[in-house]
Amino acid sequence: MPVLQCRGLRKTFNQDLPESRPALDGVDLSVGQGDFVVLIGGNGAGKSTLLNTIAGAVIPDEGSLTMEGRDITRLAPHKRAAMVTRVFQDPMVGTAAAMTIEENLAIAERRGRSHRARALLTERRRAGHRDWLAALGLGLENRLTTQVALLSGGQRQALSLLMAVVSQPLVLLLDEHTAALDPRTADRVMQATLQAVSERRLTTLMVTHNMDQAIATGNRLIMMDAGRIRYDVSDEEKRALTTEALIERFQISSDRMLLKH
Repeated sequence: MPVLQCRGLRKTFNQDLPESRPALDGVDLSVGQGDFVVLIGGNGAGKSTLLNTIAGAVIPDEGSLTMEGRDITRLAPHKRAAMVTRVFQDPMVGTAAAMTIEENLAIAERRGRSHRARALLTERRRAGHRDWLAALGLGLENRLTTQVALLSGGQRQALSLLMAVVSQPLVLLLDEHTAALDPRTADRVMQATLQAVSERRLTTLMVTHNMDQAIATGNRLIMMDAGRIRYDVSDEEKRALTTEALIERFQISSDRMLLKH
């Protein structure tokens, strides 16, 4: 049984406008346990809408979404929080700025379940938090009681990543989560991502505009255009891709859609 199954997902925003186009146009997608799927495509291709639909922020007009066989198509975001976690492009999103690092991590551990943050702050948990933070290489392991608002953008994004994985979600969503960071920090966060996904065998979907990153990351690559999946490649075929070949295919796909419309 696939971890994530999308069947015939359709979504059109502003349907009353004559120039409106489907953001999702019949998307069928099956993702297995431990798959790391990289999504690419131009602006308006449907990538973020697909992630928003999986996260519950968007309800499709048609189609269904199941997770480990459970229909969650219309399940509210907070009710699927234990199953789906997400790291956004903006480092300011995903953490509680007024709370400390350790309070943010304590809440993340109990995502989707009842909790009181301070009741979770035991010495045993603090030791675990220090170990997780030390692996990021940003010196945060010695700043557990620091208010998150005082962290840099890169530090907050690294914390957001850690918060997204500690609850062992069924699906991890990464929405261009390194795009707003400086190159050095982006590389560090990306390495931490790969380590976390590998160690925890997390089923992951990542959006990126970086072709080199798309080829080097994950075991499966999907290209979207005009709300549809145009190209889906995995394993050996994906590893054989070159940046030049991918850019050429991307250009052909975009040109066809321009001609069609």
